[in-house]
Amino acid sequence: SNLTVERRFYLAGTYICQQAILSGRIDIYPEYTGTALTAVLKESASGDRKDVYQRVKSEYERRFGLTLGPEFGFNDTFAMEIRGEDARRLSLKTLSEAAAYAPHWRAGFGYEFMERPDGYEGLIKTYGLHFAERPRIMDLGLLARALKERQIDFAGGNATDGLIPALDLFVLADDRHYFPPYEAVPVIGAQLVKAHPELLPVLDALANTISDSEMQQMNYAVDGQHRDPEEVVREFLRKKNQSR
Repeated sequence: SNLTVERRFYLAGTYICQQAILSGRIDIYPEYTGTALTAVLKESASGDRKDVYQRVKSEYERRFGLTLGPEFGFNDTFAMEIRGEDARRLSLKTLSEAAAYAPHWRAGFGYEFMERPDGYEGLIKTYGLHFAERPRIMDLGLLARALKERQIDFAGGNATDGLIPALDLFVLADDRHYFPPYEAVPVIGAQLVKAHPELLPVLDALANTISDSEMQQMNYAVDGQHRDPEEVVREFLRKKNQSR
């Protein structure tokens, strides 16, 4: 596409992005299907990946006049993390197993996770989690390092966080399937679709092009190595084009 793009970063989550696209302040943004289902549509977090995608696609069109593009290919689900050394020492693999140790742990979560319907309250009820003290609310970008530095013992992060392998953190399995799929998709405003329908095939070409591990590696390049995001994306696209 030859369209000129004005990028607006740091919009601080789904709620602000949703209002921005409905008011016409932005034309397109990436969303997660599970977030759209529970936080925006206020529906139950049930169904497999395809079912959730179709429900969100249909309801976004019906309620908001917004078009859902194809899945990019990675599932950025919530990741409940502990230090790798603790997971190995205690032989922990799942959230159910970790519940017995939670009363001795200090937890940390992002603000949005504490507020949203598929977040903290449902998690502790599903797994019977009780922590040593009220969870600390922190910026998502600080959680992994706070966990590594023993400021907290349990963190609610994201599965594609590049610092998870870099800091030897361990993601506890959601063995009771509390979280829905969080497949990344583009949400496209009605005015953009009307004015530039040629954009849709361009977005279609991005379907299933980014795996979980590739997204995690790019996140680490930016968050862990402090590289420029645009440079990281261009490098990724060059490699993708060469592999075709």
